[in-house]
Amino acid sequence: MLTIHSLSKQYIEGSWRDGTSENTLIISNPYNKEVLSTIKMATIHDVDQAYKAALAAKEQWDKVNPYQKRTILEKAVHYIEQHEEEITEIIIDELGGTRLKAAFEIGLVKNMIKEAATFPLRMEGKILPSIEDNKENRLYRIPVGVVGVISPFNFPFFLSMKSVAPALGAGNGVVLKPHEETPVTGGTLIAKIFEEAGIPKGLLNVVVADIQEIGDTFVEHPIPRIISFTGSTKVGSHIGQVAIKNFKKPILELGGNSAFIIMDDADIDYAVNAATFSRFTHQGQICMSANRILVHKPIYQKFLKQYKEKVSSLKVGDPRDPETIIGPVVNDRQAANLQSIINKGVEQGASVLLEGKISGNMVEPTILTDVTPQMLIAQEELFGPVVCVIPFETEEEAIAIANDTRFGLSGAIHTSSIERGVEMAKKIHTGMIHVNDITINDEPIVAFGGENQSGIGRLNGQWSLDEFTTMKWISVNYGKRNFPY
Repeated sequence: MLTIHSLSKQYIEGSWRDGTSENTLIISNPYNKEVLSTIKMATIHDVDQAYKAALAAKEQWDKVNPYQKRTILEKAVHYIEQHEEEITEIIIDELGGTRLKAAFEIGLVKNMIKEAATFPLRMEGKILPSIEDNKENRLYRIPVGVVGVISPFNFPFFLSMKSVAPALGAGNGVVLKPHEETPVTGGTLIAKIFEEAGIPKGLLNVVVADIQEIGDTFVEHPIPRIISFTGSTKVGSHIGQVAIKNFKKPILELGGNSAFIIMDDADIDYAVNAATFSRFTHQGQICMSANRILVHKPIYQKFLKQYKEKVSSLKVGDPRDPETIIGPVVNDRQAANLQSIINKGVEQGASVLLEGKISGNMVEPTILTDVTPQMLIAQEELFGPVVCVIPFETEEEAIAIANDTRFGLSGAIHTSSIERGVEMAKKIHTGMIHVNDITINDEPIVAFGGENQSGIGRLNGQWSLDEFTTMKWISVNYGKRNFPY
C-alpha cells in the first residue's frame, strides 16, 4: 500500500535509503499540522551518487528496445490507475489538496506519461545531401544524457512528472529534487511508480535535500546537461544563471500574473464561473491562476455582484471533505505574505469587496476592487485565494493593462466574437492565452511555457522531445575529398 510513511526515504541507485545528512525533514499535514513522517535529508555526497547512478544506468537504458521502453512507461500509467485512491490520499494529506484537485492532477499526470511513452518511437533522424560529391550527412536525435529536475510544491506530482517522464522517454537518466514541502508527492512517489514499471535501477533518482545544506551543487554538478526548474521567478533566475555559467541548458517554468479579460459582449454567467475556477482552484496556488480580472465598464457592476455571490459560496475547510473547494495554503509563511499584500493594497487605495479571514494557513477568499494597474497587488503574483478586479473602458486599455506586468505566462479573454478575442490575444505578451476558457490549461501535446519573467523554453509533446534530446551530425564520405594542398 502506498503511504507517505512508506515512501519517506531517499531513492538512489535503485535502493531506498536514508540520506547521509544529520538533518531530518518533518512531513506534516498543512491542514491539521499532524506529523505524517520524517525523512533523513540528502547531502552533497548523496547528490553526487545520484548523478553518477543516473549516468551509469543511462547506458543500460540505451540498450533497451524502444518498444520495450514504451511498454515500461505504459506500465507506469497502469500502476497509477491501480493505486489512484492511495495517491489521492497522499495529495490531500501532504499538500492540502482537495479531492477535486487530486483528481485533476492525477489525470494530467497520466496523460503526460502516455505522451512520453511515444517518445522512444519518435527518435527520428535525417539524411541530408552534401555540397561534396559522394558524401551524405546523417542527423541523429540522441538523449542529452542526464537531466536534473527541480519541482515545486503546488502541483508537485504533475510538475515533477512533466519533466521526468519526457526525459526518461527521450532516453535520459534523471535526478529529481522535489520541494521540501512535498517530498513524497513530488518525488519519492514518482520513484516508486517507475520502479514498479521496471526502469533500470539508478535511471531515476530522488534526492530530498535542503538547499541551505547542498547549495548550488544540484545545478553545478558536472554530469547533468539540462536543469529543468519549475518554481518562483526569483529562484528560477538564480538557477538559470548558475546553469548557464556551468554550460548547462536551463528549462525554466516560472511565475505568472495572468489577466482574465471580460468584454461587454461576453456570456457573464459563464465568465463568472470561469473566472472563479481560474482564481480559486487549489487555493490559487497555480502559476497560471488569474491574478487580475479585467472587466469592461458597461458590465462591471453586474459582474461584481455575481462574482461575489459565486466566490462567497465556495466551501473553505478540510480538504478531505469532498465538498471543500478551498483548503489550506502551503504554510503559515505564505498566508502571512498574502495578508501583507492585501494590507498594502488597501493602503494604496484598494477596496475590499469580499474579506476573507486568515487563521494560520487557512485563507478564505478575498476580492479587492478599486485596484489600479500600478498597485503592488496588481503587479505581484498572488499565490493564494486573493484576487483583484480592475475595470477598463476600451479594448486597447484592456490589452495595455494585461501587458503591464513583468510576467507573461497565461491569460483568458471572454467575448462572443471569437475572432475579436483571437486578435486581442495576439497582442498580449504571454506564452499562452485562451479565448472563452480558463487561464489554467495544460495539454500533453501543446507547447507550454512563458514569456518575459515567466520562463524560458517550452514543454509538452514535440517541444519536450526537442528539449530533452540533441541532434548529432555524422557525415559519411563514400569517396575521396579533393584537397587544395
